[in-house]
Amino acid sequence: MVNYEVTVSTGNLVNANTLNNVYIKLVGTGGESERKWLMRFKGPSAFIRGAVSTFTVSCPLSLGRLVLIELDKQSLLLFPEDSWFPSKVEVKSSEGETYYFPIYRWITDSSVHFFREGTALKVFEDNHHLGAYSREQELKQRAKEYCWDVYAEGIPHCIKAENPLALPCEVRFSFTKSTEFLYTASTGLAELNLKQLANCKEKWTDIDAINRVFCCKQTEISEYVEQHWKEDAFFGYQFLNGVNPMLVKRCSVLPGNFPVTDDMVFPEGQCSLADEIKKGNIFLCDYKRLDGLKPNTINGKKQYLMAPLVLLHKTRDDNLMPIAIQLKQTPADDNPIFLPTDSEYDWLMAKIFVRSADFSEHQLNVHLLRTHLLAEVFAVSLLRNMPMVHPLYKLLIPHTRYTLQINYLARLLLISKTGVFTTFAASGGEAMFTILKRSLSSLTYSSLCIPEDIAERGLEDVPNFFYRDDGLRLWEIIYRFVDGILSYYYKKDTEVQQDTELQKWIGDIFKHGFLSQAGTGIPQRFDTVPELVKFVTMVIFTGSCQHSAVNSGQYDYGGWMPNTPITLQQPPPTTKGTTSEETMLQTFPDVNSTVQGMATMWLLSKQSSDFVPLGCYPEEHFSDKIPCQLIKDFQGELQMISADIKARNSTMNVPYTYMDPPLVENSVAI
Repeated sequence: MVNYEVTVSTGNLVNANTLNNVYIKLVGTGGESERKWLMRFKGPSAFIRGAVSTFTVSCPLSLGRLVLIELDKQSLLLFPEDSWFPSKVEVKSSEGETYYFPIYRWITDSSVHFFREGTALKVFEDNHHLGAYSREQELKQRAKEYCWDVYAEGIPHCIKAENPLALPCEVRFSFTKSTEFLYTASTGLAELNLKQLANCKEKWTDIDAINRVFCCKQTEISEYVEQHWKEDAFFGYQFLNGVNPMLVKRCSVLPGNFPVTDDMVFPEGQCSLADEIKKGNIFLCDYKRLDGLKPNTINGKKQYLMAPLVLLHKTRDDNLMPIAIQLKQTPADDNPIFLPTDSEYDWLMAKIFVRSADFSEHQLNVHLLRTHLLAEVFAVSLLRNMPMVHPLYKLLIPHTRYTLQINYLARLLLISKTGVFTTFAASGGEAMFTILKRSLSSLTYSSLCIPEDIAERGLEDVPNFFYRDDGLRLWEIIYRFVDGILSYYYKKDTEVQQDTELQKWIGDIFKHGFLSQAGTGIPQRFDTVPELVKFVTMVIFTGSCQHSAVNSGQYDYGGWMPNTPITLQQPPPTTKGTTSEETMLQTFPDVNSTVQGMATMWLLSKQSSDFVPLGCYPEEHFSDKIPCQLIKDFQGELQMISADIKARNSTMNVPYTYMDPPLVENSVAI
C-alpha cells in the first residue's frame, strides 16, 4: 500500500467550521484514490475555525504526480448542512513529494468540488484530461455565478445580483466586515452626535454652529482644514494632495473661454501671463464636465452646481496660488472673473463654488468611476474567465477582495433613487449619470497609468506634490513585482497571444468596462508580455493605491463642510461687491444635507478591522518558489517606501499618508 499524508486547514474566519462529514479523493497522473472519509480523530474539533488536521489516505499503487483533489461534505442525520471554509490542503506522498492545494472558498453544499494542485498553469499547458476538464467545468460554473448587468446606460457594467446575499459566497464580506460596516452605516450619525440634526431642513445661522457639530469628531487633518480652509495656499495645495489630485494640469495656452488678462492677475506689472506660462508656472483646473447640468432639488429647493475654470500660479516660495476663478464656462457680463484682489467674501464665495464643484467631480469621476466601477469590471472579468490555477488569477484575486459587495452597497445606499448622494448632493439624480457618461467617454488608458498621466498633465517637476512622488514610486515597485511574476510564467510573446483565457479577460474588460470605445486606448487583446505587465500593474495600482489616494482622506478634507460643500443652494454672485458672510451662510447646504454628507464621508473613510494592506497575502495562492520569493521582495520594497514616507511626514504640518503602504488596502473594499 502507498500512504498519503493529508493535512486539511480550516480558515480562521468566523463560522468557518463544519460538523458535517468531510470526504476527499486524490487524483494523479497514475490514477485516483478511493473517496475517503476523513474520520475525526480530534472529534468535532477536526474542522473548527483555524484547525489543522492530518489524515492518511492509502492506495494500492502510487497515483503519480497529483493533479487535483475532490472535496465534499455530507451532513449528519441530526445535524443540518452547514458552510465550511477550508483554506488549503497539503498532501505528502510516500516518495517524499509535497503537493499544495489552495482553496480559500466556502463549501456550502454536498456537491463534489475540484481543487487543483497549486502550480500555476496556463490553459495550453494543462495537458492532463481531468485537469483540463475541471478547468472547463470551473469556468462554466463561474459564468453562471458571475453575470454582467447594466445598472445604467453609458457607464461600466456591473455584476448581476438581486441583493448582497445573492453574491457568490467567495466574494461576500466576512462576518467581521459585514458586522462592522452595517454598524458604522447605521450608527454614523449617532457616532458623530448628529442624529438629532438628520431631519433639520434649516439653514446654518453662523459658522460657530457648524463648528459645534464638526468638533464632535475630528482628525488631525480635518482640524487643520477647519483652521486654514479660507487660505489661498491651502486651496491650491488641495489640488495636489487633497482627495482629487487628478484635475490640475500645467497651462500651455489660456483657454479661449477664460479671458484672463495681465492686469487682472498681475496688476503691478511684476510679470506677464505669457512669460509665466512659458516658464511653466501657470496651472489650470477646468470643470467642463459639469457644464450644462440640471442640479438637484433638495428639501424642495433648487440647488446650484457650477462648472468653474481656475487659474493657479506657482510662486517663488513654491506655493500653488489661485489667481483667477470663472464660475461658468461661457464668458459674460454676469459671469465675472473673480480675483484675490476682490472683496473677502467675493473671493471666498468663488472658492467655495469651486470646492463644491470639486466634490462632484471627485466623487463621480475620480472616485466612483475610475476606482470602484473599473475595479468591479476587472474583478468580474477575472472571475468569469480565469480558473484558480491560472497565474493571473493567483496574482489578482487578492486585489478583488470585497469589491463586488462594496459596489453593490454603493449602488444601493449612495446612488440609488433614495441613496444619500442622490438625495443630498447637488449632482445627485439626473446630473449624476450625465457626469458618469461624460467621464467614461473622456477616460483614457494613459490617464489610468500614473507615469503617463503625470507627464501628460505636465506635472513632473511641481514641488510638494506628494501624490505624484509616492504614486510614482509605488507604480514602479508594483511594476517590477508584476513583471517578475508574469515574466516567470510567460517566457515569450507568443505564449501571451495563445492564452485564450487571458484574451477573454481583456476582451471582457474592453467590452463591459469601456463599452468597446477604442478611443480610450484600452487594449482589446494582448500581443506582448510588456503590454500585459503594464495593464496588470494598472489594475493593481487602481484598486489599491489610487483608490486609497482618492478615498481615505474624504473625512479629512470634507468633514469640515465649508471646505467641501456637497451642494449649494444659492446661485453664484453675478456682480462683484454683493456678497457677505450672510450670503455665504445662505448658500451653504441645509443642516440635514451637511450632516448626511459628514456621516457618509466618515463611513467611507473608516478602516475595517480585517483590512489587508497592500502586498500582504494571507491567502497563499502561489506555491512556486520564484513567485513566493518575488512576493517577499515586493513586501520588502513596500516597507522601505513606508519608512521614507513616515520620515518625510514627520516634518510636515499636513502629512500625506494616503499612499503609505500599511494604510493602503489591497483592494477596493470600502
